[in-house]
Amino acid sequence: MYKQFKEEAVKLRKEGKTYRAICKSLNVEIPKSTLSEWCKNIVLPMGYQRKINQYRLFSLEKARKFALMAIHKKTEDKIEKFRKINQHLRDEIKNKDTAKIALAMLYLGEGGKNVRHCVYFGNSNPLIINLFLCLLRNVYSLDENRFRCTVQCRADQDIEKLEKFWINITKIPKSQFYKARIDPRTVDKPSKKLEYKGVCRIDYFSADIVRELLEIPKIIVGP
Repeated sequence: MYKQFKEEAVKLRKEGKTYRAICKSLNVEIPKSTLSEWCKNIVLPMGYQRKINQYRLFSLEKARKFALMAIHKKTEDKIEKFRKINQHLRDEIKNKDTAKIALAMLYLGEGGKNVRHCVYFGNSNPLIINLFLCLLRNVYSLDENRFRCTVQCRADQDIEKLEKFWINITKIPKSQFYKARIDPRTVDKPSKKLEYKGVCRIDYFSADIVRELLEIPKIIVGP
């Protein structure tokens, strides 16, 4: 049934057309096995193999992009699913006892354990700093004037920009920021991670709060 296309197909193959291009030119889907039989003795033009290699590389890159897009979409779908099934936790955390447990666990992992006169918490992740302050402010009636902040950064970073960034995150005024601390080990060493905003250290002067936060994990796991 494809015999009427053989002559034209052979001609196109001699010109260096791929089997796919031949089918497209003839506007008919001829089986690859049939084309291969027709063209098995044809000497292909110079440069054909280079053309095929380029095409394969292009196809591989295209396939890789589609695969990455599919993985990205799958990941986004999972994240959206997790957001939906956990949306109620936003209301659960409004319960002060629940919030206090979460705050104590967070402080156990990231807070200062040997500072007894104040709550001492530092991190480079704005989300963690924001979460800590949200929980702290929800659980306790605070005097905002007792907050102090310190930006710890690299030698080549713009301290003023970093302080503005952390002021926006913490909602603590600049007047309550200590002088920034520069890591001496970074002098003459250019920063590689341009998105790095340094570490924000928060102090809240209350011996009672820090004592309570350190006791809660012991109560949960103790006898």
